[in-house]
Amino acid sequence: MKFLESLFEGSLWNSRFVIFLAVLGSLFASFAIFYMATVDVVILVQHMFHYADSSMTDEARKLLHDTTVSHIVEVVDGYLLAVVLLIFSLGLYELFISDIDQAHGSKASSKILVISNLDDLKSRLAKVILMIMIVTLFEEALNMHIAQPVDLVYMGAAIALIALALYLTHAADGHTSSDEEVADNHQEEAGH
Repeated sequence: MKFLESLFEGSLWNSRFVIFLAVLGSLFASFAIFYMATVDVVILVQHMFHYADSSMTDEARKLLHDTTVSHIVEVVDGYLLAVVLLIFSLGLYELFISDIDQAHGSKASSKILVISNLDDLKSRLAKVILMIMIVTLFEEALNMHIAQPVDLVYMGAAIALIALALYLTHAADGHTSSDEEVADNHQEEAGH
């Protein structure tokens, strides 16, 4: 009976390796979005060479300018989405498979990629998703046509809500880091 229990528990524990599918899928999707956003940047730069063309009318130049700003916002949005997928992939690997030695051992590595628990992963993803939402709102604001005064009220309310979300995110980070500092101080005092 002990053998069957050990075999079952071993199989159950090793079933966590199914996470490799999500890790690899997220990683490949991240690479694909990085590639697409980079191609968009190259095409955008190619179109910008026409901006200084003396035969271009002011109206065409204004249209190119507005289109370019809108495309830049889309590129930023694409890169942010790729970052979300990269963080998600690395976080899943660290949580379910193994710590990434290079992330923990190197002083040059970014601590944003070191995930210690599920709440840590959720927090990091939420921050990047919030940035994507801000960029998307900015993109919509660029393309918004104000037909009535209430449209300005809606725009102002959206900006106020984004500011509130950023403030709450920042406040939560400050609260968490001060709690960690207090815990570290208590551990240091207990060690002495």
